[in-house]
Amino acid sequence: MKLGFIGAGNMGSAIIGGAISAGVVNGKDITVSDRDTQKLDALKEKYGVNTKTDNTYSTACDIVFLCVKPNVLADVINEISGEKNSNTVFVSIAAGQSTEKIVNLFGEPVKVVRVMPNTPALVGEGMSAVCANTNVTENELKSVLDILRSFGRAEVVSESLMDTVTAVSGSSPAYVFMFIEAMADAAVKGGMTRDMAYTFAAQSVLGSAKMVLETGMHPGALKDMVCSPGGTTIDAVAVLENEGMRNAVMKAMEACIKKSKSM
Repeated sequence: MKLGFIGAGNMGSAIIGGAISAGVVNGKDITVSDRDTQKLDALKEKYGVNTKTDNTYSTACDIVFLCVKPNVLADVINEISGEKNSNTVFVSIAAGQSTEKIVNLFGEPVKVVRVMPNTPALVGEGMSAVCANTNVTENELKSVLDILRSFGRAEVVSESLMDTVTAVSGSSPAYVFMFIEAMADAAVKGGMTRDMAYTFAAQSVLGSAKMVLETGMHPGALKDMVCSPGGTTIDAVAVLENEGMRNAVMKAMEACIKKSKSM
């Protein structure tokens, strides 16, 4: 399987690293293009990939990942549309860009998979949502999923849910980082060193998330397990409820969904 990556930023690098580490593909079967030669040199040295500063190699690839921002997607597609292979699957990670819009940018039927990954992919714990147009075969979709699952979890969703996915997983690491930072600030105020505070807060979030995924229990039931009658935790929970934590999170996600739909 020959892979192409247009864009050598954090997400492209994470996908490349995950796929190679998991043995899904060999570095020599990957070609990466970017204008930043320093990024290309770093990827070549680390993974043994092929590198180019132009995007005219896509005809030789089975799958091409378009790891670029939404505002440059049209320019990239315009550059490669005359060079494409009818059997190539194009995987876009550009937020807010539908499969239909991507096909229209190519100007003719193409195989398109739309993916919304997130930054925890950089540490092998990504969450990716995937949808494909009808031109993509079952085996081709499986190949894309195998790559995405090499650095975390990946699930097929209806394209109508992709804006919601942006809010619940694509953007949500930012909310979690803010929560960790706030907990650490409070711990520092309570006398803990900054480094220790971040470790305690981050590990607690990591462990709590793992409990949700691995026990299959409702988050509310897991919360109740921590809240002893008349104890310290229920007092803290009462403050969070009084300050509107749930409502604030829901409103933030609604704003994220609205912005994603407008892009």
